[in-house]
Amino acid sequence: MDIFALLMWPIKWVIEAILVGFHWIVTSLGGDPGSGLTWVLSIVGLVLVIRSAMIPLTVRQIVSSRKSLEIQPEIQRIQKKYKGKKDQFSREAMQRETMEAYRKAGTNPFASCLPLLIQMPIFLGLVQVLTDANNRKPGVGLLTQDLAIKFSESTLFDVVPLHMTMQAGFEEANVPVIITSIVLTLIMCATQFYTQLQIMTKNQTPAMKESPMYKQQRVLLYIIPVFLLVSAWLFPLGTMFYWLVSNIYTLVQQLIIISKLPTPGSEAALAREARMARKRQRMGLPPADEAVAVETQAEIDLRTQRQQPRSKKPKSKREDD
Repeated sequence: MDIFALLMWPIKWVIEAILVGFHWIVTSLGGDPGSGLTWVLSIVGLVLVIRSAMIPLTVRQIVSSRKSLEIQPEIQRIQKKYKGKKDQFSREAMQRETMEAYRKAGTNPFASCLPLLIQMPIFLGLVQVLTDANNRKPGVGLLTQDLAIKFSESTLFDVVPLHMTMQAGFEEANVPVIITSIVLTLIMCATQFYTQLQIMTKNQTPAMKESPMYKQQRVLLYIIPVFLLVSAWLFPLGTMFYWLVSNIYTLVQQLIIISKLPTPGSEAALAREARMARKRQRMGLPPADEAVAVETQAEIDLRTQRQQPRSKKPKSKREDD
């Protein structure tokens, strides 16, 4: 066993355990063990478990991305300061000041890549698990040879084998496979494009849109769908279902984040403030700024009352008649 296989072993074991676990659940509920629909539902369950477990990392990525974009003006100032200086001392000073800017902002240039770096081994592990199953090979854990055979022979609606690729569909002139793979690819590309577009147009401030990082994101907005098209040509339909459900999960997650936790100063944040203002108006409450002002004035009055000086004069004794 080589080093790569040794590193992938625990990832594949966990993937097989989740996949087989959901296969058992669907089968227990009356699903056909060899049906393509049973395996697709198992893959959906696998996506939900993995992506839900990654929510803390996703939140961290969002925070890091926002902070990275917010300090771009400072990064540009540092780069402009050392522009044209090629000596080692200047390069080290620029790198030191850049890392200090990231440190003060509470982030680093690689933090936003963490979820992607974790997802890639998981995706590669899934590809290896499904490839072995397509070849009727047992997995490293709970995916037995009997289950591998069931997966390799499974078909969706009795006409679409999950082990086939778009390329194989065109080579064999298999119309159901061609149509299914094209539909999956179009939905995959559309969800990916729309997710990234929402982030760029609604959840970034005007200052962020002036940064070089924003321009790089605009380029990726059109490059990633091309990459998905190439990948869809080579990957089996079972893997494409995983990718599709993962993209839909990401889209829903981003819509919730943009609606509930938008970047301050962004279009989404202004829209949320408008929604909250309309809600307060329907409830008969004062606008948020007025409510804060009233609350602040009440706190000042209360503090003033508490700080009133007490009289130091002793109480006069009442004279007896």
